[in-house]
This record gives sequence, structure tokens and C-alpha cells, in this order.
Amino acid sequence: MSLNFSRVHELPSDELAVYRRLDPTRLPKHVAIIMDGNGRWAGKRSLKRFLGHQQGAESVQYVVETASRIGLPWLTLYAFSLENNLRRPKLEVSFLMRLLRTYLSNNVQRMNDNNVRIQYIGRTHELEGEVRERMEWAADATKHNTGTVLTLALNYGARSELVDAFRALHREIQAKELRLEDLTEQDIQRHLYTAHMPDPDLLIRTSGEMRVSNYLLWQIAYSEIFVTERLWPDFRGIHMLEAIEDYQRRERRYGGLGDGSESDDVAQLPAKALVPR
Repeated sequence: MSLNFSRVHELPSDELAVYRRLDPTRLPKHVAIIMDGNGRWAGKRSLKRFLGHQQGAESVQYVVETASRIGLPWLTLYAFSLENNLRRPKLEVSFLMRLLRTYLSNNVQRMNDNNVRIQYIGRTHELEGEVRERMEWAADATKHNTGTVLTLALNYGARSELVDAFRALHREIQAKELRLEDLTEQDIQRHLYTAHMPDPDLLIRTSGEMRVSNYLLWQIAYSEIFVTERLWPDFRGIHMLEAIEDYQRRERRYGGLGDGSESDDVAQLPAKALVPR
């Protein structure tokens, strides 16, 4: 990213202080976030759960604006899982859908002001018609923006994503467009919901839970993971920048050796050292 085209100067002073500690040439291209802790945030304050969800929606826009100001190309948020849809009380699910419609209605202008384009992944066709209509409206209203791509994972589950990909591959094989023996990882990749996106460099999870919750299981194979105890409604752009700072301190090896590491010369080892005990 060239600083000449960034909006770093628009960062609040506290965020700018963290940003200045970063190497702008090593920013992640894609940050994915598991937004967890809305209910606990409300419970700690003796509030109804829906107020936690409302505050969580506010956090989304703060983080999106910071992402757009630093020129982050891709930001993907786990907004509503397939399990949420199946296992949460119907009243809560209905409220979350109303909240999504309200969020989109109220924030499309801010997205346009920040050059943000919105899109979605998941089994969105299973959502109610009014929600899908509002989602399509927001996507169409922001489709010409060229900055951060905000992807909301809605009615999403990584295992169901893989099932959908395998079904599509099966259709290709039946149609003799692909031979089973020629199947590659790239064939699976091109049938994922995220086929047009790079894999996440950094996965952030709020609320301190040490699990990935069926989120982008294929795509995060080599992602760096950052877990914070902070609950999502208290998460802001500065906290994403701090996670990126931590990310930049790590060495990404993708299964190889790190810089300065030397491979053992197996040929020089005594034979008995090669025998498992």
C-alpha cells in the first residue's frame, strides 16, 4: 500500500500512534474476525442480550472505518453462523435479522464515504426475503467502491461450505468436465464461497475463547491467530491495529524453516540416531 493513497491521516490520534509502530509494507491483505461476546457484555451489565448485539453492531462500523483508513484490502466478519440460525431462540434470531437490516440501512452512506464495498458469504438464500432484499440493496449501492471489501459471513458454516463445494465438484465430474483422478486443492478452492478472495493472513477472535467455531476452516490453514479477552462490543479499530502489530512480530513459515534456521544434515547422523525408540 502506498501511503500517498492511504487515509492514515484520518486515524484518531491513539490509532495513529499504534499505526506508526507498524511496517506499512507488511500489513495483512485479509483480516478475518470472529466477533464474540455480545451476550456476555450485556450480562456483565445486567442488560438484555439484544443490547449487547446493538453495541456489537456499533463496533463493526468503528473497525470497518479503521480498516478503510489504513487501506486494508479485505475484512471478513463472522456475523451470523448456521448454528446461530438453528440453535438460538427464534426471538433472538428475528432480532438479529432486524438488526442486520437496520445496520445496512443506516451505514451504506458511511460505507460509500469510506470507499467500502460490502458482500456476503454463506447460505444466504435461506435467509428471509426482506433481509436478502436489504442485503442486495447494500451490495448494489456499494459495488463501485474500490477500497476495503467488507464481507459478512451470514448463515455461514465452514463445514456446510465444504459440502456445497463438494456437491459442485460432483456435478462437474458427472458432466465429465473434471476427472476425479485430476482433482486438486485448487479445484476445491474455486468452489468455496471465498474463491475470489485471498485466504486470511490474520484471524482475530474476541472474548478469549480458544476455538475457531466452524469459521473458514479451509481458508485459515496458515493464518496467524490472535485471541483477545476483550468482548466484541468493546473492540475498536485500535485493537485491530494492536492485533496487526502482534502479527507483524511473527514469522510466517508455511511449514518451512524460519530465517536463519538450518536443516539437520541427516546423512551425517549415526545410524542408531535414525532408529525410533
